[in-house]
Amino acid sequence: MNTKVFSIAGLLAALALLFAVNILSSSVFTAARVDLTENRLFTLSEGTRKILAGLEEPITIRLYLSEHLVRNLPAINSYATRIKGLLDEYGRASNGMVEVHIIDPEPFSEDEDRAVGYGLTGVPLEGGDEKLYMGLVGTNSVDDEDIIPFLSTSRESFIEYDITRMVYNLSSPELPVIGLLTGLPINGMGPQAALRGVSAPAWAVMEQVEKLFEVQTIEADAAQIPEEVDVLLLVHPKQLGDSTLYAIDQFVLAGGRALVFIDPHSESEQAPPQAMPMLPATRKSELAKLFTAWGVESDPEKVVGDLQIAAKVRMQRQQQILTIDYPVWLNALPELFDQDDTVTAELGNITFASAGYIQPLETATTTFRPLIQTTENAALFEAKRLLDPNADPQELLRDYVPVGHAMVLAARIEGPVKSAFPDGPPPVEAKAGDAAPGASSDQDKDAEKQPREHLTESRDDINVIVVADTDILADRFWVQVQEFLGNRIAIPSAANGAFMVNALDNLVGSNDLISVRNRGSFIRPFQRVNALRREAELEFRQKEQELMLRLDETEQRLVELEESKQGGESSLILSPEQQQELVRFRQEKIAIRKDLRDVRRNLRRDIDRLDTRLKFINIALIPILIGIGGLVAGLWRIRRRRYHAGTPAH
Repeated sequence: MNTKVFSIAGLLAALALLFAVNILSSSVFTAARVDLTENRLFTLSEGTRKILAGLEEPITIRLYLSEHLVRNLPAINSYATRIKGLLDEYGRASNGMVEVHIIDPEPFSEDEDRAVGYGLTGVPLEGGDEKLYMGLVGTNSVDDEDIIPFLSTSRESFIEYDITRMVYNLSSPELPVIGLLTGLPINGMGPQAALRGVSAPAWAVMEQVEKLFEVQTIEADAAQIPEEVDVLLLVHPKQLGDSTLYAIDQFVLAGGRALVFIDPHSESEQAPPQAMPMLPATRKSELAKLFTAWGVESDPEKVVGDLQIAAKVRMQRQQQILTIDYPVWLNALPELFDQDDTVTAELGNITFASAGYIQPLETATTTFRPLIQTTENAALFEAKRLLDPNADPQELLRDYVPVGHAMVLAARIEGPVKSAFPDGPPPVEAKAGDAAPGASSDQDKDAEKQPREHLTESRDDINVIVVADTDILADRFWVQVQEFLGNRIAIPSAANGAFMVNALDNLVGSNDLISVRNRGSFIRPFQRVNALRREAELEFRQKEQELMLRLDETEQRLVELEESKQGGESSLILSPEQQQELVRFRQEKIAIRKDLRDVRRNLRRDIDRLDTRLKFINIALIPILIGIGGLVAGLWRIRRRRYHAGTPAH
């Protein structure tokens, strides 16, 4: 009886202890978790912790979340739970400097009115009159505001960056100044569009830049870079005069940082208007004079191709849609990046289109550090070949000859340099509309009163990043922009925008946000599958081209045979020989088409085999091994028991 009582009491005590542990852990260890992902995607990054540790004034973040609605939406509810947990981490890591409030804006309440007043977006739900709110409002001690109207699930992988950017902006109200000199409509309107009175939205990359920096436009004929500019951003600088080149030269020598995008063939440059048909058909940009002083060079007549990282494009040929590798459109993978540089560390893939290359000069006094480069399978093509819109992309494949080494697409240049203008400022260039000789404007008089010192060499080591492509910034190559309730939402497919902002952040001198943004990707590409696909395509492309050529010849012979009918074109009578030839040609055409189908089927053979092996390993092999291990362990224990049972006692 006592044994039974003790057993029941022990069971009740165990249940009570279980409930006590659960209650204690749920209240005390709410933030305890183990992040086993490769890039620690679910842990606050070091950059976020540094920004939070450096806060000098309190910041309030209000999460307006319709909790009574998200409970019925499992996917959004899990996302909202992650956001709340992340905000709690911000509060703890900031030692209370970030105060978090979670507000449920119920319909027709004052909280809903405040949410609408802040500009938050309410999403109407199907089958109801209520709106779902899930937005953030950040404020600082001087009532500055930073708003995220709606936390879209499409930006789930960027949630930490978005929140940290909000905290950073509120803690640093004065933004660094970026001086933008561009020959492309990157900020929303090009010169030709302005003449026609046409406006266009800014490129998505500039929308990201303008959230973190103050952008100041610099004209292409500027004779001076404003003193307040922290970083000079040059995008497709074309035919700059000596006065502007001198201004850039002196800005860099004085310690200014520069981010330069040049291009031998800009896919995004607007074609000349019909009123000016005599303009030269070129889409290149270069800074040869400055590059020589900085110790680098680039050939503006050559475009880089690389079959190993080529993007796939679709083309139509004889009423068939073919998918081929386009060697001059590149999808650079992280293994081709400098992982020791904060600009490119842990970035995802970056896409290039008809990019050029840069390389150091033998006489350089600077250090040349490649940031992004191709594989050793790279090749060079004449840029003028891409000017023909009717050119066959397969011609590039037929003429593909590797150079035998990697080509640098982006690089950092550091070190001491001398001026590209050793003899001093160039003569002042006369402009249309300038005052007559002998007259002087107020601006000229001000410049004479405070002339800038001519620098013959850099005061300190220069720090310049050069990228041999401008299309890396164009929306169509890296991002999909969608309209959502009147707001533009950018959904990136590559890390082009992150690279641009990383570079500007680094050149400005702020590195904390870089580690926040470079959290890696939630999408893990099948590298082995992609390698098998490339190998298969290289193996069968030549055979496919041969078969297509045979098919073209056969169809041409069929056409000639049909035209050689007896009695002219109106006759339908064929000679026996012609009928026999016609049957043979049609059979050959069917056989060729069968061979083509076999070629395309073989392209997936190795991939399907790999898929089958992976499924077997994940689904069957591991359970089988566990079962075998358990069976072996059981047999060993049985054998051991029998052995001990049969051993006589001493």
